Amino acid sequence: MEFRRFENAYVIRMDRGEEVMATLTALCEQEGIRLASVEAIGAVDRAVVGLYDVDKKVFHRKEFQEPMELTSLLGTVTEKDGKPYLHLHATFCDANMQTRGGHVNELHISATCEMVLRLLPGSVGRRPDEATGLNLFSF
Repeated sequence: MEFRRFENAYVIRMDRGEEVMATLTALCEQEGIRLASVEAIGAVDRAVVGLYDVDKKVFHRKEFQEPMELTSLLGTVTEKDGKPYLHLHATFCDANMQTRGGHVNELHISATCEMVLRLLPGSVGRRPDEATGLNLFSF
């Protein structure tokens, strides 16, 4: 990974073999990033994504392992228990241009990932919500 900071934004390039969640978490820890929005595109060869069933309070995970274009990665960086908390969703397509997506658990870069991380002033935490079973924004 390489990055440059420009005032309130980071422009990040992740490289082949890097895993997005681990790499971004490490950057946020290193740079003290507490609140940001994330947007990215790129290419991946392994994605583990999920869909949350609110009634059952469980994530259904699905793994895709093939060459795919990362057509959109969006989300937030907040904090929980003093550590970076990433909440990202992705859309990607296969060689037949079939799109898939969901809540990101893992994304493994096959070529590159071009990411912009926009810093926001302040901080937003997370708190467990009993009704949904999710960690929601805590202001």
